[in-house]
Amino acid sequence: MFSDLSQSPLSKNLHRLFLLRNIAIFAQCLTFTIVYWSIDIVIPWLPMIVVVILLAVINLLTWIRLHRKWPVSHLEFFFQLLIDVLALSALLYFSGGSTNPFISLFLLPLTIAAATLPWRYTWIMAVITIACYTLLLFVYIPLPHEHSNHLIEFALHVSGMWLAFVLSTVIIAWFVVRMSSSIRDRDRDLAKAREHALRNEQIIALGTLAAGAAHELGTPLSTMAVVTGELQQEYTHDTEFQNNIHILRDQIVHCKQTLTHLLAKAGQTRAEHGSELAVDEFLRQILDKWKLIRPSVKFTYQSTSTQPVPRIMDNQLLNQSILNLLNNAADASSERIEISSHWDNQELHLEIIDDGKGLSAEALQRAGEAFFSSKAPGQGFGIGLFLANANIERFGGSVRLFNLENGGACTQVVLPLIGSIA
Repeated sequence: MFSDLSQSPLSKNLHRLFLLRNIAIFAQCLTFTIVYWSIDIVIPWLPMIVVVILLAVINLLTWIRLHRKWPVSHLEFFFQLLIDVLALSALLYFSGGSTNPFISLFLLPLTIAAATLPWRYTWIMAVITIACYTLLLFVYIPLPHEHSNHLIEFALHVSGMWLAFVLSTVIIAWFVVRMSSSIRDRDRDLAKAREHALRNEQIIALGTLAAGAAHELGTPLSTMAVVTGELQQEYTHDTEFQNNIHILRDQIVHCKQTLTHLLAKAGQTRAEHGSELAVDEFLRQILDKWKLIRPSVKFTYQSTSTQPVPRIMDNQLLNQSILNLLNNAADASSERIEISSHWDNQELHLEIIDDGKGLSAEALQRAGEAFFSSKAPGQGFGIGLFLANANIERFGGSVRLFNLENGGACTQVVLPLIGSIA
């Protein structure tokens, strides 16, 4: 439903820092090779190589740590950045200190800290990088200098400054932006999780109220059944009255069966509960039940399907959700409803088209919210579409409502299928 929340933004950012450090180690080795073989310059090669080797060992340990499920804290990520600052300071100490054109690389760990860590860590990193830069102004091993090669050395210095700028630009533009985006993705996922948690709370509350209402409605329905039975026996010669009483008794029986079924299903909490059924039989049962509930509604049904027929989860919540959508269309329709379905081996597509006035701008925007209804007061509670959308999404499906150009509205339902029947 939403992305993996088990991996925090700091874990993702530590992985990116691991990749960045690999690039830095490779670039340092490449620079050492070019300087050693193409430029006649004497610098402390051994301690610089030792620093790079230690950095590579630390990165190997970081790679092992990334395969553990321990959460990455702000302090751990800060110390990882501090390791890079100290390694860079050591390399600059052995290669000219503040005169080294790569001195501007101190800005990279500071930029990463600013993009990923709380402000206090950013300020600590700022103090540390300023202190290291300041110390390298006075304490360093100078690069060899010959007056005869002054122009060549100056050109190399300018080239090094250009390369440092290019590296900083690329790293900031890619790595730091990705680090910031991971935090935004996390916030968006958390917002979705909070939204779904709130909706689940509303569903639980509605389920509790429905169970209570079912108990309370049982007695009045039993009383109505007794009274209608007595009336049916008393006026046996009135044919029209008998027909009306018969319809009324059928509706009462249906209501009692629905309440009994509702109470029996009250303990069902897992969406997986339910048997598998062929899609065509699944839809036929829903439409047959709907005709019993709304006998006055006129509708047409068309199906364009593939063979063999796939299966779908036959679940009471799913059936009731589609019935709610059909009832909404019937309430909005003026004459008749057009229902069509088609499926492949993976999805069922169901369309319900009514010939009503269509949805208002507010209804299009707020459709699916709990307790929002575009019907007149007393004609709707604003929970049918909300529950239908919530239940269908739990099954991995989706609901979409939109107005048609020629008038009326269309409800599109997409549901995942299980497989085909041989």
